[in-house]
Amino acid sequence: MYPPLAKVKYEELGGVFRNFKILGLSLIQNWIIGPVLMFALAIVFFKLFPGKDNANLPYMYGIILIGLARCIAMVIVWNDLAKGDTEYCAGLVAFNSIFQVLLFSVYAWVFIAILPGWFGVPTNSIVENITIGQIARSVFIYLGIPFIAGFLTRFILIKVKNKEWYHSKFIPKISPITLIALLFTILVMFSLKGEYIVKLPLDVVLIAIPLIVYFLIMFLFSFFISRRAGATYGQTATLSFTAASNNFELAIAVAIAVFGIKSGEAFTAVIGPLVEVPVMIALVNVALYFKRKYFEV
Repeated sequence: MYPPLAKVKYEELGGVFRNFKILGLSLIQNWIIGPVLMFALAIVFFKLFPGKDNANLPYMYGIILIGLARCIAMVIVWNDLAKGDTEYCAGLVAFNSIFQVLLFSVYAWVFIAILPGWFGVPTNSIVENITIGQIARSVFIYLGIPFIAGFLTRFILIKVKNKEWYHSKFIPKISPITLIALLFTILVMFSLKGEYIVKLPLDVVLIAIPLIVYFLIMFLFSFFISRRAGATYGQTATLSFTAASNNFELAIAVAIAVFGIKSGEAFTAVIGPLVEVPVMIALVNVALYFKRKYFEV
């Protein structure tokens, strides 16, 4: 998280917030289309595979929680790898962070305690225990700390040295940290949850299917809608990855805090990043292909 945030030109963020068209498009993709699409996929998943005595119901709740947790962390990594607009990414992440704190608990209550009943699916009122404090704490840990570190690094080193040194010497030195840390994270997640994946392979597949469908639909839809709206490649890539990826750190934290560490909801939230990471890496290559095809002609 730190290297991409150290690359952000914070002094240019004002331009992001002045472009209401792009900003509005991102908010619609993230806070209307994304949650509704994931909810629909979760309902379809449960209707097709309810399990014995509704055994797969916790998985459905977990999938819905993932859809509500809009990405404010790893999107910076995907955007950086795809050569997206770092200033737009930082701006949109800041907006999503604010909306996350304000809306997540309300969304969770509506999408889990109310809406499933409209489709003949059991609801769960336990989500009323989700507090704004829990959300704010997660946002600060996974975004706030690296954000502050990146901002201070840029501000201090440019003052001590200069911009040319910062971008030509310092940034290339720290950039590999992101990829190394990402590979380490993947290794740790697989090693910690490999036992469960082996024990419940069919469950993992059932959880992975709606997630993969969601990632592909949201990325492709957002990419072509953003391009049609006149966004540059950098902006288009940023909007697409912001819309397609999710804040699994928050989903895992909330699932464990509300449903318990051994719950099906927590298991689903943990499977989420194991699915997202390889899919997003593949979509980085798709984005770079689209860049060559549609923006470099």
